[in-house]
Amino acid sequence: MVPQRPYAIDEMISAKAIAARVEALAKEITRAFRGTDKLIVVGLLRGSFVFIADLVREIDLPVEVDFLEASSYGNAMESSREVRILKDLRGEIAGRDVLVVEDIVDTGFTLHHVVNLLRSREPKRLEVCALLDKPSRREVPIKATWTGFEIPDEFVVGYGIDFAQRNRNLPYIGKVRFTEDGSVG
Repeated sequence: MVPQRPYAIDEMISAKAIAARVEALAKEITRAFRGTDKLIVVGLLRGSFVFIADLVREIDLPVEVDFLEASSYGNAMESSREVRILKDLRGEIAGRDVLVVEDIVDTGFTLHHVVNLLRSREPKRLEVCALLDKPSRREVPIKATWTGFEIPDEFVVGYGIDFAQRNRNLPYIGKVRFTEDGSVG
């Protein structure tokens, strides 16, 4: 679905700031999981794919990468509050160290559902790293162990995050601004 209203994108977090924060997060995660035989890094698709790729390259531990796709948005700008699992993990996580990587924690519905699902599979340890956090939008009490950036209640795109499957390829995080003049960013 193509957005019906014209919009522009204003840079909110630069590619340079993202790269520096990803490196710092990876160092914190490496310290926290030091001694693990293998860290299973679970990316929540699709928005986390750029973040997880950069993050795992910076983590100085043996890692296995898996993906889970959950959705409560579809192509909408607001959560439906109904979380659906569209793709499950391929591997087992029982007794393993697991890091869930999320692009953005907004209402918290998706992450809460995913964390409960994964905890039911009895990992040894389960932690969460989110690139972005919008605490002002939280409707479910959940918090990531590590957060890249706390942002205000703005609709954002870039660095893997989309608006109706557009703008994932931007190297920065941008704020979507709907325009009156018909210009599209």
